[in-house]
Amino acid sequence: MAIFVDENTKVVYQGLTGSQGRYYGLLNRDYGTKVVAGTNPKKAGSDVDGIPVFASVADAVKETGADASCIFIPAAGVRSAVMEAAEGGVKFIVCITEGVPAQDEAWFYNELKRNHPDVQLLGPNCPGIISPGRTNIGITAGHIAKAPEEGKHNVGIVSRSGTLTYQALYELKLQGIGVTTCVGIGGDPVPGTSFIDCLERFEADDETSAVMMIGEIGGSAEEEAAEFIKANMSKPVSAYIAGQTAPAGKKMGHAGAIVSGGKGTAAAKMEALEDAGVKVGANPTEAGELMVELVKAL
Repeated sequence: MAIFVDENTKVVYQGLTGSQGRYYGLLNRDYGTKVVAGTNPKKAGSDVDGIPVFASVADAVKETGADASCIFIPAAGVRSAVMEAAEGGVKFIVCITEGVPAQDEAWFYNELKRNHPDVQLLGPNCPGIISPGRTNIGITAGHIAKAPEEGKHNVGIVSRSGTLTYQALYELKLQGIGVTTCVGIGGDPVPGTSFIDCLERFEADDETSAVMMIGEIGGSAEEEAAEFIKANMSKPVSAYIAGQTAPAGKKMGHAGAIVSGGKGTAAAKMEALEDAGVKVGANPTEAGELMVELVKAL
């Protein structure tokens, strides 16, 4: 099975009438995703290439049965967009938008945990999620991902880095390895979905035989994931940590990718993962090669 989303997921695009929302909304629909609605209070009653536009997520859910949303709203409006989705009745929210204020992220993260514990937020600042051959929500190119094959060993991917998410998908495709679901959790300081959230689901998924994990410098998410893997994972894991040559105190691309006070270094994360039995690559290609070896050994 896929995790979080599959071919039955119905998605409402918040921002479908904007240039980016329209482009990726239609691209996702062409992939096979059930894009059932868009929202824009000023354009309710219109449509985008046949996809109806509603005034709110609640209206879209009522009329279409949407159970997921994808946010392409500018950063300043993300806080209200996330809460509109949760209050409107969807259970899985994908927020692509980058540049969301960390204070807003912390606020709606805690608001969801407190008042909407059954809602899963992915992002902000992430490429989205793809269950190859089933559904694609976000900005990942569908053609670089190989669908899982029945009777073969398939892999799950979870990554903080958007670009390296794509490379991981393509590395596995070149090796003929299918992917059950690839989750880009994003690199902001307060992600809605963690490594552990994904690892837990991959461990429980019968179709996923192994997991590839891509982390970055900064924060403690990878060390926490290592503890979870050591205590709970029976499936093999390969990993790569980006930012191995980054100088301390300098932010590297993602808002969460910063080493401060000697904490959050690539070396510490790699050591924690290796101690948990994870095969850690020196670069993304090697991490992919290690996954190939793990799959062949199953």
